[in-house]
Amino acid sequence: MSQHARARSRPTRKPRATRRTRRVALAAVLGLTTFTAGWVYAAQDSDEAAASRPQARADARPQAEDRAARDARRAAQEEARRAAQQAAAAQGLTGVSEGTRARIPAESRQLILVTGRAMDSSESTAAFYTRPAAGADWVRTESWPARNGANGWSIERRYGDLTSPMGVFALTDAGGLLPKPPGTRFPYDEDSGFVPSGLGVNGESLAGSFDYVVAIDFNRRPGRSPLDPVMPDGEDKGGNIWLHVDHDGPSQGCVGIPRAAMEKVLQTLDPAAKPVIVMGPEGF
Repeated sequence: MSQHARARSRPTRKPRATRRTRRVALAAVLGLTTFTAGWVYAAQDSDEAAASRPQARADARPQAEDRAARDARRAAQEEARRAAQQAAAAQGLTGVSEGTRARIPAESRQLILVTGRAMDSSESTAAFYTRPAAGADWVRTESWPARNGANGWSIERRYGDLTSPMGVFALTDAGGLLPKPPGTRFPYDEDSGFVPSGLGVNGESLAGSFDYVVAIDFNRRPGRSPLDPVMPDGEDKGGNIWLHVDHDGPSQGCVGIPRAAMEKVLQTLDPAAKPVIVMGPEGF
């Protein structure tokens, strides 16, 4: 056999794969494996998220319901509180402390309550209360806007400090420039001396302020005209503290209410009911 023939008869060998070719193939296999694993993981993650969303919504519903229930309870409590306040305003005294209530004489069956907006405020509210017997609930029958001292209220009032005295005081005597209204049962002194001089604290006219007055028994002698000048506790405390006709401004220490209210008070007060006036800032 010739040399050329032998060469053709040799088995043909496959070319060896280079190292680079093997690396590329391995990377391809690994990449495919990683992609497959990532796809499976992503699919699982997506399934878990989808499964958790209904649970999250289920958890949110009870929370929303709890908030709605709490809001409903709060609204009901607030409504009950307002209803209680309205009931208390019509039945029983409001705006005063237990200590002040304790100072009201047991035999008193008529009461005027004057409550100021604040310790230093000259604006207040006056309300008329009655009760059928000692120990019974007070019932409010009338209410009016009122004015008190320009500088508010004071426990230790001094002459000229422009405050109204705080406390519980008897009402025993009345008077005025005009004749007493029909039905007045209080001792009433009609006198030309009931004419104010000068102007009010804010420069307003005081004309007509003393057409009707009820003396407040602060530093005065009960059973005498409101014009009585004697001050048993000394002139340093001031005196002539009256309930009188409002002059559209703060007072030097008195309490002013509308003219129609003064007429109503004079027609309603009964000496036999031992009336008192309770006066001071809200909650005193």
